[in-house]
Amino acid sequence: MTTELRRFRVRDWYCPVPFIIIIIIIIIIIIIIIIIISTVLPVTFISIISLGLKKVMCPSVLSTIMATKQTASTQPPTAPRVCVLVGLGRRGLVLVRHADPPPPHVAPAAGLGLGLVSVRWDVLLHVLFEHAAGYALFAVKEVEEIGMLLPQVEASVLNIGKFNSMVSLAAFFPFKSAQAALENINAISEGVVHADLRLFLETNLPESKKKSMLGVSDAKIGAALQEELALSIQTGGAVAEILRGVRLHFHSLVKGLTAQAASKAQLGLGHSYSRAKVKFNVNRADNMIIQSIALLDQLDKDINTFSMRIREWYGYHFPELIKIVAENATYCRLAQLIGNRKELSEESLPSLEEVVMDSAKAQAILDASRSSMGMDISPIDLINIERFSNRVVSLNDYRRELQEYLRSRMSQVAPNLAALIGEVVGARLISHAGSLTNLAKYPASTVQILGAEKALFRALKTRGNTPKYGLIFHSTFIGRAAAKNKGRISRYLANKCTIASRIDCFSEVPTSVFGDKLRDQVEERLSFYETGDLPRKNVDVMKEAVKEAGDVTAEIKRKLEKREKKRKKRESKIKEEDDGANGDAEIKTENGDSETVVVKKKKKKHQEEEQEVEETPAMEEAETPAKKKKKRKSEAMKTEDPEEAPVTEKKKKKKKEAE
Repeated sequence: MTTELRRFRVRDWYCPVPFIIIIIIIIIIIIIIIIIISTVLPVTFISIISLGLKKVMCPSVLSTIMATKQTASTQPPTAPRVCVLVGLGRRGLVLVRHADPPPPHVAPAAGLGLGLVSVRWDVLLHVLFEHAAGYALFAVKEVEEIGMLLPQVEASVLNIGKFNSMVSLAAFFPFKSAQAALENINAISEGVVHADLRLFLETNLPESKKKSMLGVSDAKIGAALQEELALSIQTGGAVAEILRGVRLHFHSLVKGLTAQAASKAQLGLGHSYSRAKVKFNVNRADNMIIQSIALLDQLDKDINTFSMRIREWYGYHFPELIKIVAENATYCRLAQLIGNRKELSEESLPSLEEVVMDSAKAQAILDASRSSMGMDISPIDLINIERFSNRVVSLNDYRRELQEYLRSRMSQVAPNLAALIGEVVGARLISHAGSLTNLAKYPASTVQILGAEKALFRALKTRGNTPKYGLIFHSTFIGRAAAKNKGRISRYLANKCTIASRIDCFSEVPTSVFGDKLRDQVEERLSFYETGDLPRKNVDVMKEAVKEAGDVTAEIKRKLEKREKKRKKRESKIKEEDDGANGDAEIKTENGDSETVVVKKKKKKHQEEEQEVEETPAMEEAETPAKKKKKRKSEAMKTEDPEEAPVTEKKKKKKKEAE
């Protein structure tokens, strides 16, 4: 019997529908009773609410309810009353009664004609808006977050009249200059509180920071403000809608600011911000490496395609040359040199040897040309083949120059990575990561499979074996390792590549000391896998590397300082001479022509001195202080010699006369 009371059994499954219907009916009856009672006894009803919710609500809500109760008790019986509690929002109580005036602590929601009202909290909401003209702080008069997403409220943001009833300008801090605006916008984009922003908020926000709430658009700068100024920050929700209206009507909310001036400020700051982001250190530009390695790969593909086209085209005339010469660049040079095979003779043998770098191959080419099975070719066809082969040869030469350029750039940008794994493989890693900074942020496990993403995802999808290496497979270390040790050495090499890229990215003076030490460590680990010889500990190796790197860095800095001093001295000297020459030229005397000649001679001497100084800085840096002292002594002796020479000759003459 008890089990039947607890549940209804309908075909062996539970049916809770009757209970739900009964509960809904009970709730409807209770609501009707509450509405009837509230129309007759409003004060008693509010007291019941305050007593029933005392354990649940926060003090600010209770104080609002009590104030509403006092207001209702002082009103005459004929006055309309606020009677129904609809719900609790994040910003306060929501009460409804159509056409009833709210009590003093209750404010109508903006933009709604439905009688919705919201009890505001004691917390004051301010909104920070960053504009190109300066910082602006807006005080929010009334806002209801529950109704902010309604279409009527969103439409009211577009209307300046309705929006002015919600928001008012509390303070405005204009930027003093374009440079100050750029510094502030850079700080905001990086999530750093600038000194101007700190001063602005400390001056204009209410003194009671616990009660004040600041709305910002970016969560990153909001977290920084909360940490440094101990403010309660709000992002998203109603703040986003308010900032949308502020952004739209900003020139109308700030006095003295026109729409044209605001757009000009935004345009100027946008250009300066973009220029500042595009600027880079010329000696540490990884963008050039990315473009160079991409062009190098494209040139390899194009040269290969064009060489195959020349082989096929020239093969009609001289098919035996394809088997003799396998390299594409050499084949193109020979096609350009030979032309018509019937014109080859013993006299062209030295030129063939110069291209092939092998006398046996040159003789084989000469013999094959005499007994070739190829067809005859017209002069116009030969001209086109020679022109095309000339283009391919020039492309090949340019590719060689580009590779040298890539090596020089890698030695400046990422010397440790280049010393460890090679210039080409290091450049491919940087290109695949997007920049040297991105590569430095990657963990070693990501660097290991960088370039093998398809194989990795395919393995994860099919639950197969994941790849052991990506782009680092082209390194010589993995090729030299045994098959069973390829995975181990690739993991170790990826670890060292990560260390090298981080050193290159964050070091002030680029040196290859760490790269050489890391390469030695990989060599030792490779020999350990093969022979079992224990490698050195990483701590000892890094201590040596740090010591050597410190010495090298100090030497480089000393040379740079010395060079800078020489440059400044040379510039000051040039300036002084130019000023003196201008002063001499201005003086007008009878011998004006001779003075102009003197000025021209001074300028010529000046240019010659500049050239000498530019040619000899490297030689001067290489000389030691001892050598310099010797030079000075020898120069002093030379200057003294011509003065002493006539004295000795006079003494000799006197001796002869006396004899």
